Amino acid sequence: GQWNRTSSREGQNPPPRYLGPQSRKNKVYPPLTKCSHFVHTCWMDTLPPLQPGRLIARGTARHLRRHNYICLEEFVPTSGLRVDLIALGPKSEIWVVECKSSRADFMSDNKWQGYLEWCDRFFWSVPPDFQIDLLPENTGLIVADAYDAEILRPAPEQKLSAARRKKILLKFARNSADRLRGYVDPKPSRVFGA
Repeated sequence: GQWNRTSSREGQNPPPRYLGPQSRKNKVYPPLTKCSHFVHTCWMDTLPPLQPGRLIARGTARHLRRHNYICLEEFVPTSGLRVDLIALGPKSEIWVVECKSSRADFMSDNKWQGYLEWCDRFFWSVPPDFQIDLLPENTGLIVADAYDAEILRPAPEQKLSAARRKKILLKFARNSADRLRGYVDPKPSRVFGA
């Protein structure tokens, strides 16, 4: 199969239309319905393998998506803090999830208490073989692998102030748009000097 581009009457090109499976390096890709040809045939083949913490974040984000929470990884709520996963719920609930792949990973994190003032609920997400008695009781607990997760202990709720919530929602929206823009236009600095 191949892409078909035809000119419209106005002289603009319509979006490419997929005409069948693509073959690249002896790999056959199924017809693409929800993502671009570039992602499947170019970008996915060049990605490095994910680190254990990122795999846990992926499984956690998948699980939260089924509960109608949209997630962003590596979110910076304020200078000096970077959360592994921030989740935005359907009623503007904000959850922060820290993903820890090992005891050493958990013990080296001395900033997590600073995240509490930036969310309604705080969770730890750990692999199934993690020693969970290390984790504080007053936080939520998610057990995850690379593909899915399960919430074992809900986190206590501490509502954010309206001003703080607005600030985080705006930052979440801007980060999301900027990341999406990066997929569509990965080299804006060449044009705009950014």
